Amino acid sequence: QVQLVESGGGLVQAGGSLRISCAASGPMDKIYAINWFRQVPGKGREWVAGHSWPGGSTWYKDSLKGRFIVSRDSAKKTVHLQMNNLKPEDTAVYICNAKDLGDHELAWGQGTQVTVSS
Repeated sequence: QVQLVESGGGLVQAGGSLRISCAASGPMDKIYAINWFRQVPGKGREWVAGHSWPGGSTWYKDSLKGRFIVSRDSAKKTVHLQMNNLKPEDTAVYICNAKDLGDHELAWGQGTQVTVSS
């Protein structure tokens, strides 16, 4: 069973940077993509970026391209999300999920809070 654990959230000033991580465990061969979402209370979950675990490709929400960068540590089964030039509107709980090739959800992490102060 795939499991995901996020880490690295915290409080940062506007204009600053933060890197959050999503560590996976379990059968990695079942994972096709690891996605990052963010959620603000009272709003829907917003897709941020996706990363193909087998192939290494990455996709970004258009409005976040250039500020958010995905990287991976294959040995640690971890996908990182580097967030630069953070804005107060980036404040959210950031959550990762894993999907298989059929686009079925395998797991969700518990989320990590990112707060950007103005």
